[in-house]
Amino acid sequence: MFLLLVWLLPSEKFSFLELTIIQQRVLLIFIFAVVMWITEYIPSWITSVSLTTLLLFTVSDSALNFCRLGVPQEELLSNRILIASFADPVIFLFLGGFILAAVASKFYIDRKIANGVIKVIGTRSTYYLLGIMLVTALCSMFVSNTATAIMMLTLVGPILKDFEKGDKGKIALVLGITVAANLGGMGTPIGTPPNAIAMKYLNDPAGLNLNISFGEWTMVFAPLAIALVLIMWYILTKLFPFNNKNLKKMDLSNPPKVESENPYIEYIVYIIISATIALWCFDRFFGVNPNVVAFIPIALFCLLGVFGKDDLANIDWSVLRLVAGGFALGFAFQESGLAYKLITSIDFTTISPWIIMLSSWLICYALSNFISNTATVNLLIPIFVALASSLSGEFDHIGGAKTLIIGVAVFASMAMVLPVSTPPNALAFSKGGLSKKDLAKVGLIVGGIGIVACVSMVLVMSLIR
Repeated sequence: MFLLLVWLLPSEKFSFLELTIIQQRVLLIFIFAVVMWITEYIPSWITSVSLTTLLLFTVSDSALNFCRLGVPQEELLSNRILIASFADPVIFLFLGGFILAAVASKFYIDRKIANGVIKVIGTRSTYYLLGIMLVTALCSMFVSNTATAIMMLTLVGPILKDFEKGDKGKIALVLGITVAANLGGMGTPIGTPPNAIAMKYLNDPAGLNLNISFGEWTMVFAPLAIALVLIMWYILTKLFPFNNKNLKKMDLSNPPKVESENPYIEYIVYIIISATIALWCFDRFFGVNPNVVAFIPIALFCLLGVFGKDDLANIDWSVLRLVAGGFALGFAFQESGLAYKLITSIDFTTISPWIIMLSSWLICYALSNFISNTATVNLLIPIFVALASSLSGEFDHIGGAKTLIIGVAVFASMAMVLPVSTPPNALAFSKGGLSKKDLAKVGLIVGGIGIVACVSMVLVMSLIR
């Protein structure tokens, strides 16, 4: 039905902004994606697969014959590139990260890190919260925010049960894990899907081609993430003070060893994980693309037998499909000329670059509170890339196009006002004792601090330039 609508509705009679037939169809498919991603009438990943299918059958060079009638061949989009969105190098970067995280959890590396930090921090309430938040943020840089939040909430589960009724410290601990999981994700390109999507567009040879490395991103945003976590730790201790100075001690017993015929398998896994992270963080020094590095855990863990077909079934394929569909939509937006047409229809040259940049960030922040941050970035970044390209000279004094695009990705991670904003929010809310008002209050504070932090970074960078 929708396929028929895509073919029938757009025609030259209904053209506005002088859009071509292909551009009108892409716009209609974009509207379909917006409605489906916002309403979640169908799962987000199914929307991604559906919009890719619609693009292939209505606007590609392999579209149905009646969809190609009256359309110049050069305006049709490459079906090969649309299909290749599902095998984009960034998809394999994420797959490598997922496999690395799965093996790390299988060998209890995350729990060992948590144990080590807590042994150092101790059980004083406020410092305990600090330790939990730092571990959560660190793990969230390499493991999915959702998996990290589940792990940490499980670890502190026995402690949450021991809180007295009315002790606001319980809220601080639950929200601390949620905030740290969300903020920690911004620290690396694989920390959260919006980062990887931004890297894809920033480094696209046919687009901005800014050649930003994994290490460069991490060196800037890992410290920012930790700084924001420290600020939020202080704020949480003031908003939700603990009744008791000390908390019940966690179970810090050593986790069980993984059974294997190879007695050295655990050390081999440590070496592979360490080498992968080192190659990601110092990719410029070693000269290896991060997307290529991702094949190290994919290949070696499978060869060693520590990652099998059962583990493969547990990979979050829905995230990969969601991201891939966004890439296909972004390609259609760019190649059809629709993004450029929409952007140039408004005279942005009369508007301050600062206002454009802040408005873009706030739009992303606001929308990400209501729908998946991955879906939000998938929708917005192609438009903002076209905007940055058309006004490249205007943005030079505030860091160029990369400032706008990276800011959009970062603000997607800061959206945590509602229980539905992110999976960690929903998990925290399910623990009980947490009101929507508490969550909204902390979420708005994070957004406000994020704006100040990002603007400050832009000002410093512009002064350095």
